[in-house]
Amino acid sequence: MTVIKEHDLIESVADALQFISCYHPVDFVQAVHEAWKTEPSKAAKDAMAQILINSRMCAMGKRPICQDTGMVTVFLKIGMNVRFETDRCLEDLVNEGVRKAYTHPENVLRASVLEDPAGARKNTKDNTPAVIHMRLVPGDTVEVELAAKGGGSENKSKLAMLNPSDDVVEWVKKTVPTMGAGWCPPGMLGIGIGGSPEKAMLMAKESLMDPIDIHELRERGASNRVEELRLELMDAVNSLGIGAQGLGGLTTVLDVKIKDYPTHAASLPVAMIPNCAATRHAHFTLDGNGPVYQEAPSLDNYPEIAMDMSEGVRKVNVDGITKEDIKSWKPGETLLLSGKILTGRDAAHKRMIDMMDRGEELPVSMKGRFIYYVGPVDPVRDEIVGPAGPTTATRMDKFTRAMLEEAGLAGMIGKAERGPAAIQAIKDNESVYLMAVGGAAYLVSQAVKRAEVVAFPELGMEAIYEFEVEDMPVAVAVDHTGDSVHHTGPQIWKQKIEEQVLEVK
Repeated sequence: MTVIKEHDLIESVADALQFISCYHPVDFVQAVHEAWKTEPSKAAKDAMAQILINSRMCAMGKRPICQDTGMVTVFLKIGMNVRFETDRCLEDLVNEGVRKAYTHPENVLRASVLEDPAGARKNTKDNTPAVIHMRLVPGDTVEVELAAKGGGSENKSKLAMLNPSDDVVEWVKKTVPTMGAGWCPPGMLGIGIGGSPEKAMLMAKESLMDPIDIHELRERGASNRVEELRLELMDAVNSLGIGAQGLGGLTTVLDVKIKDYPTHAASLPVAMIPNCAATRHAHFTLDGNGPVYQEAPSLDNYPEIAMDMSEGVRKVNVDGITKEDIKSWKPGETLLLSGKILTGRDAAHKRMIDMMDRGEELPVSMKGRFIYYVGPVDPVRDEIVGPAGPTTATRMDKFTRAMLEEAGLAGMIGKAERGPAAIQAIKDNESVYLMAVGGAAYLVSQAVKRAEVVAFPELGMEAIYEFEVEDMPVAVAVDHTGDSVHHTGPQIWKQKIEEQVLEVK
């Protein structure tokens, strides 16, 4: 009988979570690099370049790939010949590992988990508890698969109870465009088919633990219906032209994973969960010989590339920006921002709206300023700020008109598309929405030269900061006329693909 000490599980979980915060799986890096090499869309190519540059920087600096260091999911396959040397339950041991990882002083990870979700929504401060799934299996080892999944991609999860005669491929083709770009493509789609609703969701999540191997499958050919579906769905989704960060292009997904299970004759449950450009998962096996530590990949696995600054790049100082300046910016244009910007997410926006409704003065003036939707990681060592990538902008849509018309904002910076109401508010106020790349948080943080909390310090990472930035890369996503590249880009590239001008792989 194998004896697993509680320290072995705790230490292995903590090490794996620290590891995946900094290191992309090598198969993911290689897949993005291959897509980057063949991508004809400049906007999508630049976005993938930032993801690859960020990935290499994080591996070198041992800092988080994304500021959203995720909620932890753990799958345990426990051999029936294993005994744990502990008085505590396994959930407590796993959560102790999570706690140790997220509070590590040399690489602080952002705690995003809130208790009392329908009430006070109070941060647990250490990212516990994890979501834990356990199975008893034959054997004398403990197999552990874990992932840290960000809210942007989790929020785009879909579940449908289809009729048995319905076409899964058609449902996916119809559903993926409704997900927008908040899940930060290019990534993977995990799909669960069959079982019951909760079983389908579980299979979709677990399938994302598998390595990227769609091109090997294409070369050898499908041997069953599930493999045929993977290839069909890969082609179908990429033919939508959504592209990296939703900007339009050839590569929306890098792989499609499917798990299935027998289901009721009257049912066809289908679940779909995307994995974002901050793909983070690890696998290890405990066999009674102590903790398992992850081995860092060679930097040779990370391509050395640079962003294309040869054309269409404009340097902008946001201090004292005017309406006429903003009107000169074109949709899809790359800007390098310098100057002072403010930050704010959901909680800060809600506070400011409530204050304005009560006729109170805001703690910091928004007039003529840009606000960046971000909740940064705490800095370590000599950092000004920790990884500071954008959060999903649509969550701030309901606040946008008031922030523009009452608070006097000049513009906003975030991730992915804006909804119709926000776009109309931007158009009415001749404002602008700029997009930073999701999945390039450490790269963005290098542009921050000074950071100071200026309001709501009790909100932690959701406090309002003032950042002084230098050459922060963004793209014009919605211009002052309401023209959105997240609408026009995919339409253009979908048409090009349909006309067979370009080949989708």
